[in-house]
Amino acid sequence: MSYITVKDLSVGYDGVAVEKNINFTVEKGNYLCIVGENGSGKTTLMKTLLGLRSPLSGQIEYGDGLKKNEMGYLPQQTVVQKDFPASVKEIVMSGFEGSAGLRPFYTKAEKEEAAANMERMGISDLAGRFYRELSGGQQQRVLLARALCATKKILLLDEPVSGLDPLVTAQMYELIAGLNKDGVTIIMISHDIEAAVKYASHILHIGSDIFFGSKNEYLKSSAAKGFLATEKGGEN
Repeated sequence: MSYITVKDLSVGYDGVAVEKNINFTVEKGNYLCIVGENGSGKTTLMKTLLGLRSPLSGQIEYGDGLKKNEMGYLPQQTVVQKDFPASVKEIVMSGFEGSAGLRPFYTKAEKEEAAANMERMGISDLAGRFYRELSGGQQQRVLLARALCATKKILLLDEPVSGLDPLVTAQMYELIAGLNKDGVTIIMISHDIEAAVKYASHILHIGSDIFFGSKNEYLKSSAAKGFLATEKGGEN
């Protein structure tokens, strides 16, 4: 069974749908990129998958042993979050809060896992630094390490390279691709269609056209042709 199966889903807020009739599946090991026009409901869809918003209609089914609290989430950063007055280690460790319940302490195993995830993200030397002192790229690595503490199964990433310079963006994409190769399933919202096509195994396009399929199928679709033409036109 799939990790996530979405059937005839409508998403929105205050009872108003921003997107209707969404259908797709996410299998273990997939790298799904969600693309589409601004305002098409990509972030709303991701929050609905996480249970942070309720579906207006339709179904979301979780399977293959996946539970809602086993999904790591990296939201778009706000100015307040970037200035958060906590240490790198404290933020990474907070990824365990969803599974710790009311337990007021972290276990030895959790501390070891947090250290391993910081090593994996290349930020072990930053453990004692204040988060707000870090560069944008370093902050995103911290948040990825935090998300990995919440799950070994699936990460949901909302524009994880937003505001980063080209070199750091490329490094972040390679880092995420490496996690996927190590077995972590990825669902990522991206405005970067070139990166989506390069790294993703599957594409979900929402907006005036809705498409779900492999990236090769997407490139042949009418949804892709219209979107790519619009994107290129916007660059002139």
